Amino acid sequence: MALLSQVGPSHCIPSENKRCKVDCSVIFKIGKNMEISKSYISFPPLPSNSTKTMQSSLLDSAGVWYKRGRHAIVAASPPTEDAVIATEPLTKEDLVGYLASGCKPKEKWRIGTEHEKFGFEFGALKPMKYEQIAELLNGIAERFDWEKIMEGDNIIGLKQGKQSISLEPGGQFELSGAPLETLHQTCAEVNSHLYQVKAVAEEMGIGFLGIGFQPKWGIKDIPIMPKGRYEIMRNYMPKVGSLGLDMMFRTCTVQVNLDFSSEADMIRKFRAGLALQPIATALFANSPFTEGKPNGYLSMRSHIWTDTDNNRAGMLPFVFDNSFGFEQYVDYALDVPMYFVYREKKYIDCSGMSFRDFMSGKLPSIPGELPTLNDWENHLTTIFPEVRLKRYLEMRGADGGPWRRLCALPAFWVGLLYDEVSLQNVLDLVADWTPEERQMLRNKVPTSGLKTPFRDGSLRHVAEDVVKLAKDGLERRGFKETGFLNEVTEVVRTGVTPAEKLLDMYHGKWGQSVDPVFDELLY
Repeated sequence: MALLSQVGPSHCIPSENKRCKVDCSVIFKIGKNMEISKSYISFPPLPSNSTKTMQSSLLDSAGVWYKRGRHAIVAASPPTEDAVIATEPLTKEDLVGYLASGCKPKEKWRIGTEHEKFGFEFGALKPMKYEQIAELLNGIAERFDWEKIMEGDNIIGLKQGKQSISLEPGGQFELSGAPLETLHQTCAEVNSHLYQVKAVAEEMGIGFLGIGFQPKWGIKDIPIMPKGRYEIMRNYMPKVGSLGLDMMFRTCTVQVNLDFSSEADMIRKFRAGLALQPIATALFANSPFTEGKPNGYLSMRSHIWTDTDNNRAGMLPFVFDNSFGFEQYVDYALDVPMYFVYREKKYIDCSGMSFRDFMSGKLPSIPGELPTLNDWENHLTTIFPEVRLKRYLEMRGADGGPWRRLCALPAFWVGLLYDEVSLQNVLDLVADWTPEERQMLRNKVPTSGLKTPFRDGSLRHVAEDVVKLAKDGLERRGFKETGFLNEVTEVVRTGVTPAEKLLDMYHGKWGQSVDPVFDELLY
């Protein structure tokens, strides 16, 4: 998913020894030949009938252009063809500048929501085959005027304006929403998407399930989507963790992507997001079943990330270091092993290789070739911590769920992070939490949820305070958005997570069968 909000006319670019602390109103020169400004725009040759459309698209998706000598390097949503061939190596400053280009003034902050869901055949409760998914994508495209995204001869997604529909490795159907101003717009977007999907899918005998982990199917039951990057990941995952294939084929999430105004603002939001991510995991815990039985977790999806690939996942304790900033995240990302490079509409397997080697033209898979910012953007999408930094921050700790929770998750984080008073209150609340306590919460919440012991009480008591801060923050925004928090308000009031409700039904009226969950959590 790319949050494609426009970057303002000037950007916060920290150079070496200089860091933006307040706003993004300054353009810093970087090196001898490089500065950032919207006046420097140069496009690759395009067919005459597509130039205007392509130029608009590139500006929307990139938000920033880097002029290096006589060439421009554009950052665009992956996977993309490189706009130019790099003729000189990228520097670390370029990579830092790419992240910093996400800074934007508060009036341009937006909300980008994404969610995934499992498609299944009514009656048989079997997963959709790729052929059915292709029929569904084609049907949505033709009926509701979406543009088709192809990989070779296979349809793998759709695009309409700044929204996109994509396929996860096991056919999980993902909506990556447009950057929107209010939660009302976000929830309307979700409802419109679900209406469109349902209109076509029901005619095919297909339904969609809102849950965090596939409750019934084994990995062997799930068809593999024909996407090159997933083949590379599927081969690499078993080398670095025991649960990576479960993550790829059997998990669904809902996440929100949020903006920052400066490096200092990014740091504050990053720390608040990481510290409170286990609370979001507990509030939205919704994955207690595996292959027809309780799995011992409230959020199996969250647990899976603890043994998927610890080189690219986790709680990132270095974010709380005094030295943390864009540059330190770049250092971290450079040391995360690569998955692939995208060239000429093909994925080249670079799994386990070093982006640092790539920057010096020494990547074994494509020796002598240098990366562009497109390659850097693609690499950033292969890092999976609980909060992820791109040109915005992604909150990644929640299970997928029914539509009201798809609206509640962005409401929770917008109320906490987009209101200065609530954000400061959160930072005050978590200021004395130790790295060990944050990691303890990360480890235990998937099993015990809000009942996780914390200091003199339970995590539920902290969650009550946090949800109140989120509600206060939404009230101060002035858009009458607090109603979207009703789902999580009820969870903290009762202390019962969504997963525990499902387990009660499993042991009660469902007669120890998971099949009824396909009706209970049907979109």
